[in-house]
Amino acid sequence: MQHRILETLAEIEQQENVRVLFACESGSRAWGFPSANSDFDVRFIYVRSQADYLRLDEPRDVIERPIVDDLDINGWDLRKTLKLMLKSNPTLMEWLGSPIVYREEPAIASKIRQIAPDFYNPTAAHSHYFSMAKTHMRSLQADEVSIKKYFYALRPMLAMFWIEANRGPVPTEFQTMLEQLPLEASLVAEVNRLMELKKSGDELGRGPRIAILSEFLEKELAHRQENPIVLPRQTPDLEKLNRLFVEILGEIWAT
Repeated sequence: MQHRILETLAEIEQQENVRVLFACESGSRAWGFPSANSDFDVRFIYVRSQADYLRLDEPRDVIERPIVDDLDINGWDLRKTLKLMLKSNPTLMEWLGSPIVYREEPAIASKIRQIAPDFYNPTAAHSHYFSMAKTHMRSLQADEVSIKKYFYALRPMLAMFWIEANRGPVPTEFQTMLEQLPLEASLVAEVNRLMELKKSGDELGRGPRIAILSEFLEKELAHRQENPIVLPRQTPDLEKLNRLFVEILGEIWAT
């Protein structure tokens, strides 16, 4: 699959006349709880030619390809990427922290990673993960549920715990939060049991609600719904990103 992903990225560069700066895995494989049949969710950041950035009719700032078999691949233009960083976009922060990197321009990717924490906004991040937790929790309300959906509700919930503890940007890997947050031992044990089942290759199908997980999620969501968390806000430095944008373009166009 690695070879296929690299070939596809090279094809996109040729077809779209762009240069890929960074490409990583996103979603369940990066989070650490893929299913046996999970797609490969490849996300990338790219730059266009100098002429494209000087056009009055700006090209689209995303490149998307149809999902073929188990490969889902799309990317963002560098300008769009930095605009989203200005808004502390949690999805972008997760890309930059992905443990699975397929390709990168090391010096440029390092600059983007280094500046990202300066634009971390705990209020925006918390709101994002709260919305995700609520959405996934809706699929866990029946007597019989898709067991793997617990991971998709637990991860944003633990992300909120992480943010509330003032630990900075949320780690991409689920296991990091599970190990470092002060959680009840019985809860951690149950999550680890399910993780081991997934790692052994077992597909987590449908089954009865798991009381300890459902009660934890319901209690914590209700608490935050009734008692909104007040978190620090910050004023992002747009000029810092403008300088980075010009610097990166200069480096790429010079080579």
